[in-house]
Amino acid sequence: MINQPMQTTPLATGEPPYKTPRCPFCLLVLETENIIQPNMIPHKLITLVGITCASVASSSLNAATIPAGTALTVSTASSISSQDPVGRSFAAQIDQNVTLKGTVLLKAATKVFGKIHSSRANPRKSEPLSLELTSISVNGRNVPIKTNSVQPGIPTVTARQARYGHTAGTLTVTPGTKMQFQLQQAATF
Repeated sequence: MINQPMQTTPLATGEPPYKTPRCPFCLLVLETENIIQPNMIPHKLITLVGITCASVASSSLNAATIPAGTALTVSTASSISSQDPVGRSFAAQIDQNVTLKGTVLLKAATKVFGKIHSSRANPRKSEPLSLELTSISVNGRNVPIKTNSVQPGIPTVTARQARYGHTAGTLTVTPGTKMQFQLQQAATF
């Protein structure tokens, strides 16, 4: 959008024309003439607009996308139990750098957050503990992600429990437990 042709517009009677950028943000700056001081020299105005557009464009160029199917190895930051309710959130951190074509997209120790997808907390629907990641903390903001569900351990199952889909025992995931998730959708941040 920034590289589109520019339109020539005269500043005032007798002044040489200047070029109007096609960037919507830049047009907004130019249209708010009451904010811009009347004694501002036209080339300074154009420089101001150019710098503003360049900074907006460069911030969008710094966006990174992690493709679907990328493995995310994490270490848990707190204990998680198979008796915890479904939907409870947990914190973890990326265990190793996530790279794409030699470029580090996520550094090790980046915070990630997840939730319990299934557990034994509901006695009527006792399922094995499974977890999924829901967001990554990048530059101070949480970026939503969608990953597969991971079962961190296999609890004891009796024949009768297996027949009815129940599990036995309590599984506890201790802090520092490593798990590997896989992105189901690309994540852009």
